Amino acid sequence: MPVRFFRSLTCAAALAATTTLPMVLQADAAHADGLAGAYLAARAATLDSDFQASADYYNRALVRDPQNPLLMEHVVFARLALGDVKGAAPVAKRLSEMGARSQVANIVMTASLVMAEDYQTIIERVTSQQDGQYEINALVDGLLLGWAHLGAGSVSDALAQFDQLGEKEGLGLFARYHRALALASVGDYEGAEALFAADEGQLTNTSRRAVIARLEILSQLGRNEQALEVLSEAFSGQLDPGLAAMSTRLKDGETLPYALAATPQQGIAEVFFTMGAALNGEMADDYVLMYARVAAALREDHVDALLLAAELFDQLGRYTLSIDLYKQVPRDHPDYHAAELGRAEALRRAAKPDAAAEVLQQLARDFPNEVPVHTNLGDLLRQQEDYSGAVAAYDTALDLLGESVEGRWFLLYARGICHERLKNWEQAEADFRAALDIRPDQPQVLNYLGYSLVEKQIKLDEALSMIERAVAARPDAGYIVDSLGWVLYRLGRYEEAVGHMETAVELMPVDPVVNDHLGDVYWAVGRAREAEFQWKRALSFIDPEDTDSEADPERIRRKLDAGLDAVLAEEGAAPLKVAHDG
Repeated sequence: MPVRFFRSLTCAAALAATTTLPMVLQADAAHADGLAGAYLAARAATLDSDFQASADYYNRALVRDPQNPLLMEHVVFARLALGDVKGAAPVAKRLSEMGARSQVANIVMTASLVMAEDYQTIIERVTSQQDGQYEINALVDGLLLGWAHLGAGSVSDALAQFDQLGEKEGLGLFARYHRALALASVGDYEGAEALFAADEGQLTNTSRRAVIARLEILSQLGRNEQALEVLSEAFSGQLDPGLAAMSTRLKDGETLPYALAATPQQGIAEVFFTMGAALNGEMADDYVLMYARVAAALREDHVDALLLAAELFDQLGRYTLSIDLYKQVPRDHPDYHAAELGRAEALRRAAKPDAAAEVLQQLARDFPNEVPVHTNLGDLLRQQEDYSGAVAAYDTALDLLGESVEGRWFLLYARGICHERLKNWEQAEADFRAALDIRPDQPQVLNYLGYSLVEKQIKLDEALSMIERAVAARPDAGYIVDSLGWVLYRLGRYEEAVGHMETAVELMPVDPVVNDHLGDVYWAVGRAREAEFQWKRALSFIDPEDTDSEADPERIRRKLDAGLDAVLAEEGAAPLKVAHDG
């Protein structure tokens, strides 16, 4: 299935060689007498991704040192991160006039020129760069020049530019994609479709937006049936509300307008979005944010750019900015549900789980047939330990998903966890085993079911086999290695358990449960002093606010006072199978 945002298999290598960081994202040592307070406060705000405070403090510093290019660039970057291109433009222009080489200032200058439809100046700025230097970077400059030629009225120069860019290693896919969009923008839908159809639809499979562009192009050609085939093949019938609405319109015989990049300004907005989406996950979030913000500034209805910026703010921990952006998506927009899912996640990360649950519950009422809505609601309720509510949400999601969908395993696994916490063991075991019917070697499920069987001291041989398979799949997962040591301990194979438990502690050195388990294993093999040391470590790592932890501080203290044998006797459990030194 294509991803929502543009990604190319070659983008990492291509962009790594063509992208340079602006000064504000590199380490700097600039400071000046009399500027220390504002500068240091601004630096702290920048490091915390507090863009509003960063802009305010750097502005204060700039008043004291108005010709400092580094301070100017910081102001431009902070303003751009806030989406204020117009506010950033005057300072960016001053930087440009000073001859300072600033990528972020050039981005803002380009956006300002596009808004003024001054495409000729863009052409002059890009073509005046000396060899090895770029206005922004090789890819953006090349795509920008193509659209600028189109904006200046020369279709032939635009197409020649896209062709020339496509000859550069690693950039061909980007060049062909924007050539296709440009052809469609001037009404050459046949030429655009030929590019999308080439190489078994390679362009189509790059992103959700690429699919949408091709659907619009095919519809303009009167080929709605083929558009529906493309849509079905791309998303395997799993359509979000926006794509479902397009499908309905195509089935009704409606001719979809070509709207993805119908003008040069929209095309350049797509250039910045293409770049931002391709860099997402490859570069620093605040760097990617520049591209998303410019795309949204150049095209106010570019909801994908808005969603990308909101996602980046969420990842940067600026939850209020993220939530505000998600709320900008109109309720009647096809991607409203995606925005609300994002807003709920940002609220959860902002430690506002009740507000997040309210958003998801309303969304479940508005979009009762959307599996992701019920899945997200179930996950949130499970994290809040509302296991009954989570089971109900997972029930709905599973009913909607259908029996043949491979993704059912996770929903069954999550619901099984809820049943286990509710002490509905029969239902929990049934869900875990159903998940394994779909994904027989899924390590999380194997571990959870195996560990649960160990704790219940039933089917221990089967539990051992499950956990051994889980460890084979995830030998670096401390909690799974712990399970293997623990089942060996439960089976009375204490010496075999030691090595695994020691490995688990190495992998999870501050986990109270793993340290407690290692203490028990040490006690079982007669290493009482080491056992006491591990129990004390376990006690020191217990979070008093974590009421759901398996590590029981009172039980650990009792083991320290009387030993594990005495505790087991008090609990009526079977004694250990070996003797101890005390």
